[in-house]
Amino acid sequence: MSTPFNSEKIITHKINETELSTFLVGFDINDNGDIEYRAKPLIEKLSHVIYEFAFGFHDGEDTPNNEILSKLTEAAKSIYKIDAFQKVKDLYDNDGSINDDVEDKYLRRGEFGELILHLLLRDFHNTIPLLSKIYFKDSFGHTVHGFDAIHIENDSKTLWLGESKLYKDGKAGVKALIQDIEEHFKSDYLNSEFLIVSKKLKHFDNIPEKDYWLDLMGKSSKLIDQLDSINIPLLCTYNCELFNKYSDENCADFIQEYLDEMKELKQYFDDNNNHPLKTKLNIILILFPVQNKVEIVKGLHNKLSLIQKLGE
Repeated sequence: MSTPFNSEKIITHKINETELSTFLVGFDINDNGDIEYRAKPLIEKLSHVIYEFAFGFHDGEDTPNNEILSKLTEAAKSIYKIDAFQKVKDLYDNDGSINDDVEDKYLRRGEFGELILHLLLRDFHNTIPLLSKIYFKDSFGHTVHGFDAIHIENDSKTLWLGESKLYKDGKAGVKALIQDIEEHFKSDYLNSEFLIVSKKLKHFDNIPEKDYWLDLMGKSSKLIDQLDSINIPLLCTYNCELFNKYSDENCADFIQEYLDEMKELKQYFDDNNNHPLKTKLNIILILFPVQNKVEIVKGLHNKLSLIQKLGE
């Protein structure tokens, strides 16, 4: 079955369970005959998502061919109107040294984790983006909702509210995701976010099943009914030493160690998730270990810079 971005040719969906979804990118031979991690194809694929990520599914379907380039450059520029992206770009441009435990809030964010989450939900979880976080920002440097992804799945009438982290250490990223759900999945926070999103949705007529989603997010809806209709994808993209230890993702030793690491992180999540409503939350922990997150983020910033210059 065709997917929106065909990323299954680069990204392997290794574990696909109700509460755990894991991915990996493997190795290939380069022009010099050397084996290398497929970072460049991954970066290229993620760059194809920028337009929809910035403007939303509802805006991008009917763009005339003669407007695609200008829209794409506008999308690239709009991403840097979000303070977190610009701040991290400045830091990476300087020396690239970023630690997970620093105090600066911009460095603890997912940076491009949101873009990765968007791609994985679209291609592997059959979702449609309900709103674009960037397109609907109220003012320079301020976004209109707190979730990193707001997608829908019409067939099951499910709302997907996602969070993402892009960390050097997997456990640190998972720990940060646990903190996110503790803060965001409370009735007052959800009602506040749903109010903002609903106001924006009312301006668009081409949102699939719009009345249903407006009703679900209405203040009169019971919290238990809302939670039953919500999936919570929590993405942790992180540095993994397996991609330095091995050069073949299909070898038996790599596969076994990969599976062991995924199960260990899932157990860490389960052991540390103490949300009072955790039995009512439909959480999907999404793990995406990579060889080097700095290389990916720098590559994406370079791509965005090139795209911006196309419109000059």
